[in-house]
Amino acid sequence: MNQEQILNELQFKAIRSSGPGGQHANKVSSKVELSFQIAASDGLTERQKKRLLLKLGNKLSKEGVLILQCDESRSQHKNKDLVIKRFFKLLEKSLIVPKARKKSKPTRSSIEKRLKSKKIASLKKNNRSKPDY
Repeated sequence: MNQEQILNELQFKAIRSSGPGGQHANKVSSKVELSFQIAASDGLTERQKKRLLLKLGNKLSKEGVLILQCDESRSQHKNKDLVIKRFFKLLEKSLIVPKARKKSKPTRSSIEKRLKSKKIASLKKNNRSKPDY
């Protein structure tokens, strides 16, 4: 993953932030929207693109564009920095391939412990029954 290449491919749009704020919020576009086309990216390998499309399928638009928004700060520059950090964190998290699980057998002691507890439960329930005369 080439971060500089990907950073050049990002597209930003400044939008007016929602919510209260009076006159200032109504005339300043502080909310930042980041969009990134995964399929058209040159900074990712084909394998990485497939993995991202698979993992981020529910976050993508119909055209395959990843869109992230940030309006946490009143500053457009801070929002831009925050959304870029969030974007790269999301990419890194999505590109991690989990280790394959190895099947393992239960240990001898765990098998013995299970059988012993079954035997104790069985005896306990047998002792609850009425005696045979």
